[in-house]
Amino acid sequence: QVQLVESGGGLVQPGGSLRLSCVASGMIASIRTMGWYRQTPGNRRRELVADMLNYGDANYASSVKGRFTISRDNSKNAVYLQMDNLKPEDTAVYYCSADGVDLVVPTANHDFWGRGTQVTVSS
Repeated sequence: QVQLVESGGGLVQPGGSLRLSCVASGMIASIRTMGWYRQTPGNRRRELVADMLNYGDANYASSVKGRFTISRDNSKNAVYLQMDNLKPEDTAVYYCSADGVDLVVPTANHDFWGRGTQVTVSS
């Protein structure tokens, strides 16, 4: 049906930058919300980092405001996360999320997750 593939993770030094990409594939008509969540080893829950509605409104976690920027390219069913001034606390697995996905062929499932990409901020 729908597959989300993340890329762009890696190892960076504190203060560095990284850009994450996520592309959704499938017979997709539209996606209401695309965003990024992250999960650390000591946290059972995936925490919202940022998301964006299809018309442009964006939300950010307070810990990343002013440092991260989310963007979308609806023609490509893609979402991006520009991460600047990275801190060790940003180290986590980052997951791409797509909610309210309308497919060309109707389906019962409208929410999808990517496999995740590791971001490590360390000296």
